[in-house]
Amino acid sequence: MTIDWQAFTPWASLAGGVLIGLAAALLALLNGRIAGISGIVGGLLAPRSHETSWRLAFVLGLIASPAVYALLTTVPAPSVSASGPVLAVAGLLVGLGTRYGSGCTSGHGVCGLSRRSPRSLAATVAFMAAGFLTVFIVRHLLGV
Repeated sequence: MTIDWQAFTPWASLAGGVLIGLAAALLALLNGRIAGISGIVGGLLAPRSHETSWRLAFVLGLIASPAVYALLTTVPAPSVSASGPVLAVAGLLVGLGTRYGSGCTSGHGVCGLSRRSPRSLAATVAFMAAGFLTVFIVRHLLGV
């Protein structure tokens, strides 16, 4: 395995990680909520009147942030090597996994691990292992 030094961006990655951590910490401190994206979006699908505004603001921030960033710098064009049906199945499996795991990578991996939650550690290990296994099967055994 080699590192693509042209695409290696430690400072931008560090800044992104700090911003994610800051957003998660502020949401927990100011709102008493975990920054789990699947839970936040799921709460919009079955809304309670007193929780809609902050959830909507969080999701709009997720959408607006890359748009604002694109105004400030040149953003590379995205490249996806999978077909539409493969992406649809992958998205459904991720959604199913977040429901079974009672959370997603942001809720368990970022917020849960920082709170030293054993349940989040188990969930994070499980979805990382599932991801590694899926990539191995799809790329190396099926050749997709």
